[in-house]
Amino acid sequence: MTYVHNRPEDFAREALSGLVKAHPGTLRRVPGGVARAEGTRPGKVAVVVGGGSGHYPAFAGLVGEGVADAAVCGEVFASPSTRQVLDVCRAADAGAGIWLSFGNYAGDVLNFGAAASRLRAQGVDVAVRLVTDDVASAPADRAEERRGVAGDLVVFKVAGAAAESGADLAEVDRLAGLANGRTRSFGVAFDGCTLPGADAPLFSLPEGTVGWGLGIHGEPGIGEESVPPAADLAAELVDRVLADRPDDADGRAAVVLNGLGTVKYEELFVLWDRVHDLLTERGVTLVAPLVGEYVTSLDMAGCSLTVTWLDDELEPLWLAPATTPAFRHGGWRAAPVTAAPDVATEPEPPLVVATSDEGAAAARLVVRALHRAQEVLHGAEDELGALDAVAGDGDHGRGMCRGVDAAVEAADEALAAGADAPSVLRRAADRWADRAGGTSGALWGVGLLALADRLPAGGTLTGAHVVDGVRAARDEVCAVGGARPGDKTLVDALDPAVAALAAAHGNGAAAPDAWRAAVRAARDGASSTKDITARRGRSRVLGDKSLGVADPGATSLALLLAEVGDALGVSFDDVEVAAR
Repeated sequence: MTYVHNRPEDFAREALSGLVKAHPGTLRRVPGGVARAEGTRPGKVAVVVGGGSGHYPAFAGLVGEGVADAAVCGEVFASPSTRQVLDVCRAADAGAGIWLSFGNYAGDVLNFGAAASRLRAQGVDVAVRLVTDDVASAPADRAEERRGVAGDLVVFKVAGAAAESGADLAEVDRLAGLANGRTRSFGVAFDGCTLPGADAPLFSLPEGTVGWGLGIHGEPGIGEESVPPAADLAAELVDRVLADRPDDADGRAAVVLNGLGTVKYEELFVLWDRVHDLLTERGVTLVAPLVGEYVTSLDMAGCSLTVTWLDDELEPLWLAPATTPAFRHGGWRAAPVTAAPDVATEPEPPLVVATSDEGAAAARLVVRALHRAQEVLHGAEDELGALDAVAGDGDHGRGMCRGVDAAVEAADEALAAGADAPSVLRRAADRWADRAGGTSGALWGVGLLALADRLPAGGTLTGAHVVDGVRAARDEVCAVGGARPGDKTLVDALDPAVAALAAAHGNGAAAPDAWRAAVRAARDGASSTKDITARRGRSRVLGDKSLGVADPGATSLALLLAEVGDALGVSFDDVEVAAR
């Protein structure tokens, strides 16, 4: 939904007013839209673009040097009126003619066309260019019927650069027409957009569904199916666009991966990672590609891929500098032909080969414990995330799963190489810390490294080794993280577990009994954090909001101690599980 508005009917006007106030040296308000603050240079073709509001940075955000001289801005998703077009054109006219452009929508065609006719009747030279890049909206033999979507940006940019260079109106329109004829776009949506003040979106899709080929207002596409992984989505976008490649395209292309409002930059970069590779694999030479939001649709969840096949005329116009409130272009450099020098990376801990059957058995035991930890963490991922979301950022379950998955992978590799137990655990600890990230990743990394340093390089793993190792892990976690019992962290489970394990072992308890006591103490400690106000980590800033909920770090540690014990053959049927 659109959250920030006053009266919905004032939304477009107030947004435009705020945009101008945010860029006082670049833009000025004119009847019907916005124009360059300094006006159109005398004798230059005036490039005027426009359409309905709600698509920022199209159209008002593209007014500036190297692109448009002015933009006509209608109400949200509504064509500007004929009078608006006339007023903006008069404000932009500098005596060399007006180039008018917009997406191919019925209301825009009618109003821009009517304004152009009236201007011509008054002696003003006007060229009108419809952008028709959406391959989903009509087949190639009826390309003139296609909708204009994110290809607007490329066509406007080419025309703006031509006009900036001093080209006359006929030449500006010819070059823009060439760009339009060589531009193809295909978009997808995951959910609809909501007009300011509306209580429901303009359209909706079933949860977990993608709509192929939807327009930027939710106009019908060509089908729906379950949302695919990013790699498959990338392949669909690339396939659809390249299927309509012009016969004379030599491979050079301006490419725009466009977010429609809710699909944000990190997601677009994930998609671009694969789109880039697919395009280059298929012989496309990327020229100043763009990834970001260029033609949006309020809060529409969707994205689109645009490819403009360049030639010797279009490429320099695409690369020409531009400076507008929402678009900076120029200074692009292709990747160097020669590879950059290798950068040294932190080496992984060295591997020491087990030299005895007992050492090999200890290494296998470490790997078995890590596999069990992996199983339980994936089973508890949602629960741990929900605990963390109460007074944190909700990523604890996912982070722990990333960490343990990496640790298991490293441990399996080390075991396959014949490594001893300390080497296996060091590799696992290093990979856990690297992949998990965040506070828990760092703490689990240093804790497991400290434990690894206490494991025997050869010989049998004994209870004394385990007690010494978990004590060292606790000390390192406290030293690095600074937490103490009562701070509502994993230390509230780890510290009592270490104390119980050491006491039971010191009193001569069998190893299973000693570990059972440690797990019981850890679970009790984790449960006790429900009554503690956090004093460490992100939760500390939320004060009493964390009361009544167990700390996710303490909870996950108690779970993992039980899994380690289970790998050792210890039964925990009599140990009460900590409640949320």
